[in-house]
Amino acid sequence: MLDRALSSTERRGRPRGRLGAYVALTKPRVMELLLLTTAPTMVLAQGGLPSLGSVGATLVGGAASAGSAAVFNMYLDRDMDALMSRTSGRPIVTGEIAPRSALIFAWSLAVFATTWFATLVNVLAAALSAGAILWYVVVYTIVLKRRTTQNIVWGGLAGSFPVLIAWASATGTLAWPAVLLFVVVFLWTPAHYWPLSIRYGDDYRRAKVPMLGAVRSPDRVAASVLWYAVVTTVCALGLIPLAQMGIVYSAIASLGGAWFVWHAARYLRAVRSAMPENARPMSVFMASNVYLALVFIAVAVDTVIA
Repeated sequence: MLDRALSSTERRGRPRGRLGAYVALTKPRVMELLLLTTAPTMVLAQGGLPSLGSVGATLVGGAASAGSAAVFNMYLDRDMDALMSRTSGRPIVTGEIAPRSALIFAWSLAVFATTWFATLVNVLAAALSAGAILWYVVVYTIVLKRRTTQNIVWGGLAGSFPVLIAWASATGTLAWPAVLLFVVVFLWTPAHYWPLSIRYGDDYRRAKVPMLGAVRSPDRVAASVLWYAVVTTVCALGLIPLAQMGIVYSAIASLGGAWFVWHAARYLRAVRSAMPENARPMSVFMASNVYLALVFIAVAVDTVIA
């Protein structure tokens, strides 16, 4: 998911070839979020199954857009990536890809994505794609990431853009259900990422990146994660009246949300217990992934059934 841990191949630094190194630059794991949110949103926007061509065009453009943002991020963060064990195997750090080559690749993907959307989808989708790249690169990577503990909160907006792009691709416009799903992903991101920042707190402290999990007490971080989990769940339930969702979505969003909140609450209790070292932040991280997948799958299934 959003900026999640690298694959085992990247961590171990195994040879991957020139093509594999360029693919690794795009953070292919991030594509999971793109695929997870794009197709269900398009189903909801059209009130049924969209054409495969429409979905395919949106996914190709979205993948190029997300890949461009990721490459820009690796280019700009190559100094801190070299200091963190989690990112020390990235292609620019290892020398597999020269910084200048990575920068050219990032700009190429950005131009391709914008042109692709404008030509084969629509201008609104192209504008949103360009906006997502700018937000992730300028607002998150350049302005916020090294300066504030709120970096992932506002930087996470970039990960919400695929929802708007998907809706715009399907309809040529935006609507309130798309905005609500955008907010759901936005609120979900801190609850998803902060447990990961606890797990890799030593890395972030070494690189002097003020991720909340690296610079605040586990108790405070766990409480913040629980708060965001609760608000995310409540916000997702708001789609029921707004988009007239049926029993499938209502049940899954309710039960899945309760399960997600339970994981966050259990983590907070563990942190505040007599043995806080037994708290498992990655269990909340994994629960957040499952929850978001359930919500968006439910969006698609409920719409098709209706």
